[in-house]
Amino acid sequence: MGFKKTLINSCCCPLRGGVIMGSNCHVFPPPQYKGRANLHTFEDWCGSSTAQLRMNLHYPLYPHSRTTVKKLAVSPRWMNYGLRIFGYLHPYTDGEFVFAVSSDDNSEFWLSRDNSPLNLQLLAWIGKTGMEWTAPGEFGKYASQTSRPVWLSVQRRYFFEIVHKQNDRGTDHIEVAWQLNQEGLRFTVISSKYISLYSNESALRMSDITHVPQTAASHTRSPSNQPDNQLSNQPAADMLRVDPRDTLYQIPALDSRFLQGVLPDCSYKPSYIIKGFPLLRYQGLQFVHMSYIYPNDYTRLTHMETDNTCFYHDSRARERESVSICYLSIYDSGRRSGLTCMRSLPLPTTQPQIKSRPQPDYDNTLHGDLPPGVVSGMDRLVEGVDRGGGGERGGEEVGVSESLWGLEGDSEEVEGLSYDSTPRPVFDPEVNWAQTFQVTPLDLQAMRSDWIDLRCNVSGNLLLRPRDALPVIKAFMDKLNHRHHGRFSLVRVLNVERRVDGAQGSRYFLELELRDVNGQHLRLSHYIYTLIRHRRSRPRGVPPLRPAPEMLLCNPVGFHWNPTATVHFIVPVKNQARWVQQLIVDMEGLYQTTGDPNFNLIITDYNSTDMDIEAALKASTLHRYQYLKLSGNFERSAGLQAGIDLITNEHSIVFLCDLHIHFPPSIIDSVRKHCVEGHMAFAPIVMRLDCGATPREPRGYWEVNGFGLLGIYKSDLDAAGGMNTHDFTDRWGGEDWELLDRILQSGLEVERIYMRNFLHHYHSKRGMWNRRTQRSGT
Repeated sequence: MGFKKTLINSCCCPLRGGVIMGSNCHVFPPPQYKGRANLHTFEDWCGSSTAQLRMNLHYPLYPHSRTTVKKLAVSPRWMNYGLRIFGYLHPYTDGEFVFAVSSDDNSEFWLSRDNSPLNLQLLAWIGKTGMEWTAPGEFGKYASQTSRPVWLSVQRRYFFEIVHKQNDRGTDHIEVAWQLNQEGLRFTVISSKYISLYSNESALRMSDITHVPQTAASHTRSPSNQPDNQLSNQPAADMLRVDPRDTLYQIPALDSRFLQGVLPDCSYKPSYIIKGFPLLRYQGLQFVHMSYIYPNDYTRLTHMETDNTCFYHDSRARERESVSICYLSIYDSGRRSGLTCMRSLPLPTTQPQIKSRPQPDYDNTLHGDLPPGVVSGMDRLVEGVDRGGGGERGGEEVGVSESLWGLEGDSEEVEGLSYDSTPRPVFDPEVNWAQTFQVTPLDLQAMRSDWIDLRCNVSGNLLLRPRDALPVIKAFMDKLNHRHHGRFSLVRVLNVERRVDGAQGSRYFLELELRDVNGQHLRLSHYIYTLIRHRRSRPRGVPPLRPAPEMLLCNPVGFHWNPTATVHFIVPVKNQARWVQQLIVDMEGLYQTTGDPNFNLIITDYNSTDMDIEAALKASTLHRYQYLKLSGNFERSAGLQAGIDLITNEHSIVFLCDLHIHFPPSIIDSVRKHCVEGHMAFAPIVMRLDCGATPREPRGYWEVNGFGLLGIYKSDLDAAGGMNTHDFTDRWGGEDWELLDRILQSGLEVERIYMRNFLHHYHSKRGMWNRRTQRSGT
């Protein structure tokens, strides 16, 4: 599709909604439109390619800021951002024009055949992999930088769009130039004289988006980023693979009446409950333990282990380097500073090896095929180069020529050899390609404990061994079918969670897919208890040895979850229009996907000025929501408590939430299943995405030390004292740990599980409630 060379007669083009509409005739834009183009910025977003910019959750409708630019050349001297520049181009003459783009890093220049954003065509670009860039004014580095000749008419205006992505390196810039397709002319940057605004946004709120053009440039992948093979369609992380846990809510639940009388009743009194136990501030973290999961839910972030090796440690590196000791530092004021690391002394040579990387057990008999001394000689060679030598030389540095070429003697002899003698031959070691080794299965999961490991943020859930899960399932199914005369058969094991208590017994949460005698598939989601029972009597003549304890499968009285409990998501906000709008859209999606009417969105708003949140809620398709307008400075604890106070039913669940969360469809059901009134609260572990990462490409780490995302029954939260609005006012951090202390002291336990696809979006800190913009002197 080429550009037509025909002309259109001039006509009137009325203004509609602040945008110049009508046919593609030449117009004289209003004074406030002349000499500028619209500029939308997307800050704090990593990556170098325009494809990575399009992965931004808010692109293209909700930029971080909206402003204008006076010519098509921008250099903000900033990093990790993306730009979208659009408006109208007004040619100064009839003729064939050639366009060129220059940028660091990638960029694209799109031009419409007319004034419509729907007719854009990509004319010039820099970038295939995100590694391409040019110097300012360098228009001849890549063939793609320069467009084909395009016929333009002075009587017409043309919609254009520029997309630019900058990473954290280099000299950031983007400029678009043009020239007539004639010999002897040179490119010149398109100046203010030849551009005009697409829309005047000066009086609009950030939530006003109807005027923002959505074009092929905004949504189409760049030409170099189209998938070229089936591997590109594979999940970027194992956690993204299909798992039946993600759609459990779609299976009809088994009527709870079928569970009555299946198991004998027993009291639920785990030994780890610390009701009334005096705690120091933030000490409650030490009393939270992890549950074990079966089958593997692949929450281990294997794709991130290049940055954090929780499972593997190189023993050789431990011998050569000192160890970093990290501890969690907590200020007296209550604000936590995260992990603090310091260097310790080098480990002694007698330091035991901890989870060292497994080494092949080579069959030494195979070395007999090699020349004598080759293997040991290579060991000494590597040792001499790598560690600075040994033996008589001690710590003396080994020369390169001496260690690599095997030359001996002083420098004069060496110099003489180089001219008068033939150097000694150098032998390459023979490689035995048939060499084999012995290996045994390695279970790294068995080395983990249920303590929270603050040093490891990629490990994922603890895995329950099949021999600890399947016998319990079989015993329960036998009891169930004995009660109901073989009515149910097991289709598959969906999920098993085990909370270990070595003193009293283990709590199991069984989630099974069953089929009844009518062929209907049903979901069983039920807590049971394996109570440890010790025999107190022994037959006569039996020596007083401690007998093995018996495991009694029983029904923990009062420990049941409510499948219809209302879950209230409470989110305090202030001037975060694009994120509030995204939250509303995500909650609409939850309702449409699950059809669950028993959840409620509560937004407490500290007088936001960038959008009308209440109007947005009214215009949404949410089944239930509540809005409360607050005044004063943003206070998270007070905002959460204000939302809690709106809840009238104390037997419903409060979920203390954050604004920047990606929710899996299973979130509502998961919160219900892990909140048990009078017994248990739920603090799911969220994955914090890195800069530039998305839910489809989830690079990041588990937030193992955060408890700010918390589900708890309102009655239990009230009993624990609610949010601490006295100590945590205008600062953020530590209020979640302080609340955890009081929840544990009230006699509740806190379930802690890594939740699949439960993500915290990376977001800009600029312009947030506690930050100000520092004006430059220029």
